[in-house]
Amino acid sequence: MLGVLKVATVEQIQQIAAPHLSYRHTDKSTPSKRKQARTASHTGALSDLRKHGLAENGGQLPGGDTLRNLTPMGLKAAARELGRPVGEMGNPARGAGRTGASHPMTVNEAVLALLRPKPDLAQLASEPADVRAAAQAAFDAPAGLGTISSYATEVALPATGTWANPGKGGAQADIVITAPEGGVPLLFVEIDNCFESAQVLAAKIDKYMRFGQRKVKDTGGKERPMWRTRWWVPDGRRGDQPHPPLLLVFNRIGPRNPNTVIAQLAELTERHWKGFWYDAGFHMYDGKLPIVVTGMKQLQEHGPAGAVFRRFGRRQNQTLLEAIGNPRREAHDARKQAEYAARQREHQEELRRIAAQHRAEKEARRPVCADCGTRFTDERWKAVEPSGWGAPRETHPHLCDDCKQRAITAERQAEQAGHGHQEHGQAVPEQKAGGTWLSRLRG
Repeated sequence: MLGVLKVATVEQIQQIAAPHLSYRHTDKSTPSKRKQARTASHTGALSDLRKHGLAENGGQLPGGDTLRNLTPMGLKAAARELGRPVGEMGNPARGAGRTGASHPMTVNEAVLALLRPKPDLAQLASEPADVRAAAQAAFDAPAGLGTISSYATEVALPATGTWANPGKGGAQADIVITAPEGGVPLLFVEIDNCFESAQVLAAKIDKYMRFGQRKVKDTGGKERPMWRTRWWVPDGRRGDQPHPPLLLVFNRIGPRNPNTVIAQLAELTERHWKGFWYDAGFHMYDGKLPIVVTGMKQLQEHGPAGAVFRRFGRRQNQTLLEAIGNPRREAHDARKQAEYAARQREHQEELRRIAAQHRAEKEARRPVCADCGTRFTDERWKAVEPSGWGAPRETHPHLCDDCKQRAITAERQAEQAGHGHQEHGQAVPEQKAGGTWLSRLRG
């Protein structure tokens, strides 16, 4: 957990790792006692990690919660658990508590709001009915996005340099989400506590754009976007291959009005996100950076499935998947595919109709046996059809195979009977006196 979040409170760790505990210990007399009971097991686990040099206390929040983070050795251990290279883990978040850690805490809250861990209802079978009802409501709510291993924080996006040693001019994503099974192969998330101006945020977006445009050569010597050397994303359609989308989450704790900042920011970055309109009724975003905005409160309440996301250039709120996607293009493609499928079905139906008509016409021409009335088989029909000059004539062309065999048998029997009668009725030539013709020859 700390390998992903870098720095967190025990309660945040518990809410992600064991969300069912949030519905237990309701019989404790005070909120602090309930919180202590819910987080006792994770507090003990962190104490064990600290004894082994894997974790450490990172200071305290203004409310009194202790921050926890991993040591360099702990980051290496977390890398093994997450199956990630150590170079992708970032640096230890030491000293975050000295500045109040407002930004890291907001990042963690955004992860929780996007992840929306589900409580294990089996762990709450003995709890009171109202507690189980609350847990059931959370369980039945729309699912979140991915698992904790789908998330990474404080990820450098180098515009120069390498992944291991980023140069100047690059961005650093507060959160990177890779959840292709949830329809989000790659999403960058930037958190703003409403302390920064639209101009400062626009400069950050410039860095995201430079990173998206950066290309490097792969092992085969082929040039490709640098981000594709680290993350897998399906190939876009020709002429419509945008950069990975960017989600801006505004948490209104600073002095700036996010609505005003968002309007200014959309204008300042229009060249990065504005697509190309097609008469077919949709935009294409080849080489563009999709930028989506939402508020922390709306995100916490509705999650990624709620229609609380507004993409720059669109007039209505959408779900996260709709906002980072291209619904009009998808609808257009679906219509075209349906029309093509309908034409294919019509064509196949026409072919079947023509084939049926040909079969019917052929059956109408099929000869019928003059004796038994049976229709000729294809083989018999082929045998009696004229096959050109000089070809032997098929006997009994008006009869089927069975009747032909009977006719031939009857003819042979009649012929044999006629030969036998002729042999029995033939007279023996009369011999003249004086001997045979042989004697005459001798004479």
